[in-house]
Amino acid sequence: MNAVSDTTSTPTNRITVEDVRKLALPLGTRVVAGDGLLNRQVTWTTVIYPEDSTASKSLQRGEMVLVAPHEGHNPRATTDVDVVRWAFDLHGAAVVLSETASPTAIAEANAYGIPVLTLPGGSRVRLVEKAIVSLLVDRKGQFERRGTQIYRQLTQISTRNEGMAELISAMARLTNKAVVIQDKRLGILYSTVQPQFIAYWEELENFLRKFDNLPVEIQDRHRVNEIDNPVLMQALPTPGIARLVSPVVTKDIGRGYLSIIGQDIDLDDIDMLVAEHGAAACALEMAKAKAISDTEKRLRGTFLDRLLIGDVSQQEAIRQGERFEHDMTQTHVAVVLRWQGDKAPSLRRLETLVNGVVSTEHSKALVWQREREQEVLVFHASDPKDPIDTSMRLAQRFSSEIQRQYPNNKVAVGLGQPAREIGAWRGSYRDAVQALELAARLQTDTPLYIGDLGVYQLILSLADREKLLNFCERTLGALLEYDMRQHADLIKTLEAFFACHGNLSQTAEMLIVHRNTLLYRMNRINEIAEIDLNRPETRLALHLALTVRRLLALN
Repeated sequence: MNAVSDTTSTPTNRITVEDVRKLALPLGTRVVAGDGLLNRQVTWTTVIYPEDSTASKSLQRGEMVLVAPHEGHNPRATTDVDVVRWAFDLHGAAVVLSETASPTAIAEANAYGIPVLTLPGGSRVRLVEKAIVSLLVDRKGQFERRGTQIYRQLTQISTRNEGMAELISAMARLTNKAVVIQDKRLGILYSTVQPQFIAYWEELENFLRKFDNLPVEIQDRHRVNEIDNPVLMQALPTPGIARLVSPVVTKDIGRGYLSIIGQDIDLDDIDMLVAEHGAAACALEMAKAKAISDTEKRLRGTFLDRLLIGDVSQQEAIRQGERFEHDMTQTHVAVVLRWQGDKAPSLRRLETLVNGVVSTEHSKALVWQREREQEVLVFHASDPKDPIDTSMRLAQRFSSEIQRQYPNNKVAVGLGQPAREIGAWRGSYRDAVQALELAARLQTDTPLYIGDLGVYQLILSLADREKLLNFCERTLGALLEYDMRQHADLIKTLEAFFACHGNLSQTAEMLIVHRNTLLYRMNRINEIAEIDLNRPETRLALHLALTVRRLLALN
């Protein structure tokens, strides 16, 4: 499945209609009939003028018929239907029209089984004829000229600011294959799907999204510029399907990946050219997008810095929010993150991680890194009915993703009070910083909310970290040992019990167990820990121990 090769099949001297379409006909030529017959051999080409009759014309087997546009001042002697029938009778390879094909001509071509193509507007038929002849007599030279044409067309799309979507569509038209562009995290930015791939396209996309499925040569995006072959061929999970994949490189670093997907026997040299030049054009587009993004980040950062010092009116804030496509009138919660320890990744990396989670969770948030404060600040547009729990879930996703990617590093995370109007954003930020500083003192990567700060400070005042650990062990040790030995859930049961304020019915519902099962567990907790949960002092000690355990992220 992951076999990689750097070459396509060796072309033969046989030139087909598809070869002519790819290598000689103007870019943008469309197949309007006989799409499945493009493997016919082309031996030569001839030009037919609508003002002339085909009766006196001769045609060799395998010739491609070029039909010039009707000039208008001379009467038309031959219609596109006449040409289709004539080409079929004399075993022509295909008909190429300079004008839009009539419905009758398309129907006749499909009935007879002969390909019909239409040139883009403004094509000069004699230049098209010359290009076809060049291909027939000098394939290598025409191939090089075509490469230049492809690169010029693709880069012009970027120059005209038509966007990545149009770039991918153009490559799909050039190759007649599926095209996918992915970012550096293998997220799919744009794709075009051919009808024959629809049934298993989801399977193919899942394969493309997995980093381990990239060819080994291009997995290190900091060294992709060193590989000898910019385009690699790779088999895909579906039998007979392969892709040409090329890294998208800007400033010597891989920024994404371009794939052209088709039947493995159909991927050819032109597809490789499109992949190579397409990746270069995508690099231009990505570099442009990054420059725009960096500019927007700076503007957003300047605006938010002004907002935090109280230099922005409500009206200006709403107006600026519209520029960033963000509703400033929603309830927001400030979330502040900062690396802990000396040997931590860069602040930019932390910002990238946060943005990745925001994007994955489809959250509405303003994110920016504050270099002087060495922190990443997030203003999360939260649920107005339940802002703290909603923003806490997002903060926990930040923490878990950082743990996943950097298991040897910790980040302190603090959350402020909900800000229901723009004037309260400053206060929410100050609150979040206080919670973050406490998290740093506790050396925990569990997000802390300012509203719980009193409890946390009480816990801190009890003693130092070592004594807190001893308190946890004395209070919960027997239950933790039992859970580990019996693979039980007594600690989880206690946490749910306190989360539901001691309501047994709600606790059973949260744990998805029968009420009798919960009662059995509660009795076991009393027996194993040798306690009485009916005593308020016992409940307080257990709740505090669970809180300490969560704060210190104990296992």
